Amino acid sequence: MKKYIVFAIALTLSFSAVAQKKELRTAKKELAKENYDKAEIALDAAEALLGTMAAKYKSKYYLYRSVFYSKSGGGPAVETVNSDLSGVKKSIEALQFVNAAADVEEAKRQKQRLRAYLVNKASSLLDKSEYETSSDYFEVAYNLSPSDTIYLYYAASTSVTAKQYDRSLDLYETLRALKFSGAEKKLFATNLKTNKKESFDNELLMKVSIKAGTHANPSEEFTKSKFPEIIKNIALIYMRNGDNDKALEAFTVARKQDPNNINLLLSEANLYYKMGDTNKFKELLEIAIVKDPNNPELQYNLGVISSDIGDFENSKEYYLRAIELKSDYTNAYINLSALILSQEQTILDEMNNLGSSKADDRKYDQLKEKRKQMYLEAIPYLESALISSPENFQAAKTLSNIHSAVGNTEKFKEFKAIADSLEEKQ
Repeated sequence: MKKYIVFAIALTLSFSAVAQKKELRTAKKELAKENYDKAEIALDAAEALLGTMAAKYKSKYYLYRSVFYSKSGGGPAVETVNSDLSGVKKSIEALQFVNAAADVEEAKRQKQRLRAYLVNKASSLLDKSEYETSSDYFEVAYNLSPSDTIYLYYAASTSVTAKQYDRSLDLYETLRALKFSGAEKKLFATNLKTNKKESFDNELLMKVSIKAGTHANPSEEFTKSKFPEIIKNIALIYMRNGDNDKALEAFTVARKQDPNNINLLLSEANLYYKMGDTNKFKELLEIAIVKDPNNPELQYNLGVISSDIGDFENSKEYYLRAIELKSDYTNAYINLSALILSQEQTILDEMNNLGSSKADDRKYDQLKEKRKQMYLEAIPYLESALISSPENFQAAKTLSNIHSAVGNTEKFKEFKAIADSLEEKQ
């Protein structure tokens, strides 16, 4: 009786193995023909036998499932993938269970097909400005091939463009944890005919060109690290989310990595400004000016902040320097004239507080003259603002008022006509 039972079990196992082989052979054949409906039937039948399936057959089953999900049948030479992203994800998941030695090469080819498809698709979507979907494809490409961290970088930066800030923050934080730099080695050699440095895709091509006598002076250079940019974006997203402490921590890290990066310095300064720390903002801008003394925007911003904190003289100097560097800087002209005219209230207050003595009368006349000189000092800057920006109604209106105040009737009429004309257009 016991021998009969053993025989029956053996017969069942033998039948199961035959069925497994049959269904897998059918699946392989139908996949090669790209008959995916028939391949699915065979794979479903094989799946029902997974519980008793030998390891080597399980490996093949998952390999064929990967090919089925990605719709990349047609034989080993086929490089196309015709599935959507959902199918590709399932294909990658199935590929993880392909572990038999006999399937290694085909699994490698399948992985290469999937990776090429994902990257090409992501790039084409990027060209169409479909940033969100492009980012998804780049991220899946990275998950398929974690050693290719550049795909994760593309996923993060594309996600920022799609304004998916929370998602891009997660991706950037992963890159930070990986200490990703993105620096690449580039090969160069001088073209002896043009005497210009040319790049080469690989060392072999460069050596062949040098040996052929067309190029000389081989060299290698490394591209700039993307790490500071990653940390800057992390900081900006934290800043956008109102998490200022994490933003400042990220800026500190980024500036240590790239101390001469003006944009990093200005981004951190801007954060301090938003936090209301004008002293720190001014301190960082002054550092930035030392690094980039010919930047009119920096000079202008320092003029603004100096004005805000009541530093009249330095504010004036910064605006003048900005104008020196950029002669058509309308906002600098407007702000400088406003800075000069801001003294008027102090003069008026002092005039109104005077008594009726002869000494007070003399003081009144002095203050009146001081007010007039103040007006006259502001006029050239307002005129320059109107020249650089002829549609500037405020500049024309202020000029007409000033000329009225100093008794210059002709100029008053001239600028009033301009102001009235501009007001009608508004």
